[in-house]
Amino acid sequence: MKRILVCGSGGFIGGHLTKKLKEEGHWVRGIDLKNNDFNNDHSDEFVLGDLRNPKTCLEVSEGIHEVYQLAADMGGAGYLFSGKNDADVMHNSALVNINILNSARIKKINRIFYSSSACVYPEFNQEDPSNPICSEHTVYPSQPDSEYGWEKLFSERLYHSFSRNYDIEVRIARFHNIFGEMGTWTGGKEKAPAAICRKVAEADEDSSIEIWGDGNQTRSFLHIDECIEGVYRLMNSECQVPVNIGSDELISINDFARMVIQISGKTLKLKHIDGPLGVRGRNSDNRLIKSQLGWAPNLSLGIGVEKVYQWVNKQVQINKLS
Repeated sequence: MKRILVCGSGGFIGGHLTKKLKEEGHWVRGIDLKNNDFNNDHSDEFVLGDLRNPKTCLEVSEGIHEVYQLAADMGGAGYLFSGKNDADVMHNSALVNINILNSARIKKINRIFYSSSACVYPEFNQEDPSNPICSEHTVYPSQPDSEYGWEKLFSERLYHSFSRNYDIEVRIARFHNIFGEMGTWTGGKEKAPAAICRKVAEADEDSSIEIWGDGNQTRSFLHIDECIEGVYRLMNSECQVPVNIGSDELISINDFARMVIQISGKTLKLKHIDGPLGVRGRNSDNRLIKSQLGWAPNLSLGIGVEKVYQWVNKQVQINKLS
């Protein structure tokens, strides 16, 4: 039985990942700054702790065979692209990754998964919303669109450096807009899919919801179930290069909002306002993951959105009653 440490298990992806690892028969220790918001941590042992503290990292790494590192200071566009949180985002996440890798070196942990981001890709390759370029080899020359992206790119290099110098097997995935049930849906750190689902769920019939920018910016969105499947397959593969884990079903924010509105059964208009946007277009290029793993996500966006809207709508109704 593998003894696995999930860093960030109190979060959205971490909670779903601990469930998957338990289903596969592993012993799991989770750690986070907070408990899981939706009681979705299935770990055998959960530690409420701060991975910015090197002593804490050493303690939770004791007796561990593998690490899944998901812990980061992050949020949606409103949190990452306003510029107001850049110092915390870079300092906190970099410190966590340095501590985790040093603990792995000391405790002789032989394999680590690191969750990077599509935000590492150059801004100049994502100016055309209909044809963004996000194949893995295009990450250099580098020009991420945010400090969050720069930190992720730095940490990728950090993991590769420890891999070369200390014989630690490293697996890296660049996530593309993961969404799903039991994720942050309000409070300022939620991402676009949850925010739009919440706005629609809260809206009165024949009113409008606000969309940042002109809404013609494009993205792809991957349901959490496929994300977890991809992470587990990657960790147990021999793939040593970073790969995208995301959907290649490109959609504009306007069309995504219209999809949610249609699912809700409401009649709503879109009201475009100023707000932080990120790049004009971003889509997962899945050619490399297909060649490396013989697998790529294929769940249709509509099925995932239907699941998430119903879940967010339920949270909105519960919140109204509380």
